[in-house]
Amino acid sequence: MRSRRAGAALEALRAHALSYPQAREDHPWGELVAKVRDKVFVFFGRPEDGVSLSVKLPSSAPFAFDLPYAEPTGYGLGKAGWVTARFRSGDSVPVEMLKRWIDESYRAVAPKKLAAQIGAGGAEPAATKAPVARRRPKATRGAHRR
Repeated sequence: MRSRRAGAALEALRAHALSYPQAREDHPWGELVAKVRDKVFVFFGRPEDGVSLSVKLPSSAPFAFDLPYAEPTGYGLGKAGWVTARFRSGDSVPVEMLKRWIDESYRAVAPKKLAAQIGAGGAEPAATKAPVARRRPKATRGAHRR
């Protein structure tokens, strides 16, 4: 059973994951996941099992594996850079670090155009530039040049 502390951490992580462009919640196999364009970027597992999440970390997976609560994700996903972190009821959950992991996973899974919409710090949209007016080449009058 989750402690209130773990429950608050799970809710904060879930809300963070769903703040990304086109992110949505789904429940395949009875588990809570966050998807972008039908691709999972966070597996939260079953909420009644405590705080658990699996994310794709192409850059930081080797460092994550040094942490006592992290391990390669099962079903062969660990070979592709997926990391699972599990916390028991009374454990302290490093929410800010896990939010950075969710950010890295979103960027790895989302289409490049969607990933480009978020700022360097995470799920908040990047500053948008004013659209650049494109000039069309002037049409030549008369016959086409050869």
